[in-house]
Amino acid sequence: MWQRSVCVGLLALALGYLCVLGPELPPAALRQLSASLLGTLRRARSLEARTVAAWQAAIVRPARGWARVAVGVNACVDVVLSGVKLLEALGLEPSDGKDHAVLNSGQDLKEAFAHFMERGAAAERFFSDAEAFQDIARTASEHPAAQILLCGPVGPKLHELLDDNVVVPPESMQERDEFHLILEYQAGEQWGRVRAPAANRFIFSHDLSNGALNMLEVFVSSLDEFQPDLVVLSGLHMMEGQSKEMRQRRLMEAVASISDIPTDIPIHLELASMTDQDFMSNIVHQQVFPLVNSIGLNEQELLFLTQSASGPHASLASWSGIPDVGVVSDILFWILKEHGKTAARASDLTRIHFHTLAYHILVTVDGHWGNQAAAVAAGARAAGTQACATDTIDTTKVFLKAPLEFVTSHTEAPSKISLNPDEPVVQWHREGISFHFTPVLVCKDPVRTVGLGDAISAEGLLYSEAYPQ
Repeated sequence: MWQRSVCVGLLALALGYLCVLGPELPPAALRQLSASLLGTLRRARSLEARTVAAWQAAIVRPARGWARVAVGVNACVDVVLSGVKLLEALGLEPSDGKDHAVLNSGQDLKEAFAHFMERGAAAERFFSDAEAFQDIARTASEHPAAQILLCGPVGPKLHELLDDNVVVPPESMQERDEFHLILEYQAGEQWGRVRAPAANRFIFSHDLSNGALNMLEVFVSSLDEFQPDLVVLSGLHMMEGQSKEMRQRRLMEAVASISDIPTDIPIHLELASMTDQDFMSNIVHQQVFPLVNSIGLNEQELLFLTQSASGPHASLASWSGIPDVGVVSDILFWILKEHGKTAARASDLTRIHFHTLAYHILVTVDGHWGNQAAAVAAGARAAGTQACATDTIDTTKVFLKAPLEFVTSHTEAPSKISLNPDEPVVQWHREGISFHFTPVLVCKDPVRTVGLGDAISAEGLLYSEAYPQ
């Protein structure tokens, strides 16, 4: 670090000396030397500082923004605390990791937590035993380090946390809150033999109201009066706590309700961790994807989606380290090419916002969305500020983890991209579909891991413009 500072100081002195001698030098030589020295000064800044500066220039408001946004239907009170400390408070000893589609006991909880902590991966599961969950939730709420975060069905605590500007339909009020427990862990944190390679969180709940999408019809019926410019939906993953028959019936009813939303109002769907491949396949192939204009998802959800729907790279069991950009790009392209809007297909899907720890990609069908370079940069900037809990990015607290070189595909002749921090938003095109890629400045010591995906997608939408069709 000190070597860079000395270099910058010497270059500044040299530039000043040139200015003094300027009248004695030919104008062309002076311009060339000045440009060379200024270029060296720019390169002497850290990669992180150069990326932030370039983002600031790229992030501009869209010509037409959203004045009114309707958000539903997964509402709850999140209790956020250290996963290891909660498990210790519950008297649960470290054990080998094992994934469980549904948690039925404390044993299942500790095994699933260890499984995902070992991979540094985000996950969410339903806890089937209501009484046991209430006991765990009580212990979590009483923990001195627990924080409550507002994240549908609105109970008294959630209503208390809402801003006065948030409109809550009276029909969505209920007597009790739904609590979700967010077990966070830090990079390098250890629990028994398990060591986390990256900071993340494991979520579980016994949430029957959101699991049945109880407030979806109330939400949709309230749109006539509210008149939103944009609708943001989430919570489909919560239905995995229902029986298979109930889930399928409720999904069909949800599809009918979503179909009632006027087609001139864009709909964004935020996906989350799921375990039932048949359920995901129904969402992709038959049910929900054709009704929404935009989706947001992370690397775990993207891989599960392609595995469930027999997409490209479906044989890949899991990601190894940073997800390969070419693999991610192939899957995103396939989603829009096979399930997105075309002249021959009755689908409204034209946009996907993908986010992983090291980088983000925004993919759009040409002619439907604008300002996406600004949108993807804004989402990446939000990831850094949210994780570090700062108003702006502090370049001493973040680092660049994205690959500096990557290929754009593994299924067709790829382009090879070299990342330039002075132009961190990279674009490429493929058969009428545009890709916008940018790295993320990863927080070295994250203060928050929960809610980052929602914040990223929200910021990306804030800077996006949907073209009238």
